[in-house]
Amino acid sequence: MWPRADSRTEPRQAAVIDVGSNSVRLVIYRMDGRALWTVLNEKALAGLGRDLPTTGRLSAQGVETAMAALRRFRTLLDGWPSEDIIAAATAAVREAADGADFLRRVKAETGLDVRVLSGPEEARYAALGVLAGDPSARGVAADLGGSSLELIRLNGDAAPADGATLPLGPFALGAPRPLDIDRTRRAIDGALAPVAGRFASREFHAVGGAWRNLALLHMQLADYPLHVAHQYEISGADAVAVARFVERQSKSSLERIQGVSKKRFDTLPYSALVLDALIEHLGVERVVISAYGVREGILLEAMPPEVRRQDPLIAGCEALTTLRGLSPEIGGALEAWLAPVFQRLTPMFGDRDPVLVAAACRLADLGARLHPDHRADLAFDQVLRAPIAGMTHAERAFLACTAFARHTAAAVTPEPTVINRILSPDRRQRAKALGAAIRLGCDLSGRNPRLLEQSAISIAQDRLVVTAAPEWSDMLLGEQVAKRGGAVAQALKLKLELRPGA
Repeated sequence: MWPRADSRTEPRQAAVIDVGSNSVRLVIYRMDGRALWTVLNEKALAGLGRDLPTTGRLSAQGVETAMAALRRFRTLLDGWPSEDIIAAATAAVREAADGADFLRRVKAETGLDVRVLSGPEEARYAALGVLAGDPSARGVAADLGGSSLELIRLNGDAAPADGATLPLGPFALGAPRPLDIDRTRRAIDGALAPVAGRFASREFHAVGGAWRNLALLHMQLADYPLHVAHQYEISGADAVAVARFVERQSKSSLERIQGVSKKRFDTLPYSALVLDALIEHLGVERVVISAYGVREGILLEAMPPEVRRQDPLIAGCEALTTLRGLSPEIGGALEAWLAPVFQRLTPMFGDRDPVLVAAACRLADLGARLHPDHRADLAFDQVLRAPIAGMTHAERAFLACTAFARHTAAAVTPEPTVINRILSPDRRQRAKALGAAIRLGCDLSGRNPRLLEQSAISIAQDRLVVTAAPEWSDMLLGEQVAKRGGAVAQALKLKLELRPGA
């Protein structure tokens, strides 16, 4: 069944089967409002589109590999209760003379109804997927599959439009034959020239497994310490450099590179050449990798409008804590309580500061079920590598440091090589202050939102002032609060004043 937007907001599961030109994949998601969690992710690199340019038909071997995978997916789904099961096919099935025969066989052997996406639909869902992972994304989104390239502009909150599908997937360009750089580049240039003006953009959001592999390779070459592909950023010049490095590698040379998928050795040089050409033709200055794409775009479209408007970072942090915490209401209460302080401070991330404070507050209860001797380190690691969308790598590191400081006053965070590479000293200090402030609010109130409402925190000149209602002062402003408040004041370079209510 193809999902439609409705009013359901409670957590549920949805399964998406993506029959692509190169891979066939099943992903089962848990949907907590705007947050998407991968419950199961399995793929087979079937290469359905491998023979399409020469025969006009699906690869016979690829069909058998795909059918075996789809039969397995159907069996796996029988053990996972999913309210929606969505199956979609893209360019290879769309263009092959025997695509309809393949779909009839899929239906007969698995019972799955597979919807074939048109080129414009595929482009639109890819763009929605980028926005599912980063609502602030602007510029152009590009989804490279085995047989085609989809380009589409990102127009902020407006629905993505003005998409184009081009025959620039590796199979369409000649893979798995060894790459002829000059001949293939001429073909790519010829296809891009008529549309380059429509999609010119300094910011480029790259979708697809091949480009994720290029990003992971760039991390190795740059000795980048945080191996999280989503929202990894590469300058246009660096992206061209790594693409040209890959273009010129033989299959045997690629086999010696750690971290590159062995099943992509035949197609990766083609994918690199397409990226190289796109950066030149579109005037790209910044490449952002998206781990989200068509599958997540389909799910985003089906969300109720009020859910789509939620910030995925705040929703993801809230869902992460709900799964492991004890007090689901404390996050929002802390956000309101801390606003008079953190709204006064010089922004560290521009207009993203309020979102990061809100997200950090939603993580306040993350360590509730963890051993007290280890919860700071474990909370740090969970946040640093959490599959939560909507944050840059710097924001990810900031929230991890905040989660660490929420549980300990230790001066040195875990993984200093990662943190010092990604976060400036000022941002590290702000994370320490925010974590300490969240710890203060939690300890003052016992993580009880109603007790927190009986107190307030603010900045007055050079002082951090913590007050409490008269009838609550003796109970809320004790020795522990003085200790925790002192840590916050020190981190903000202020003096602490505990002020009983008058």
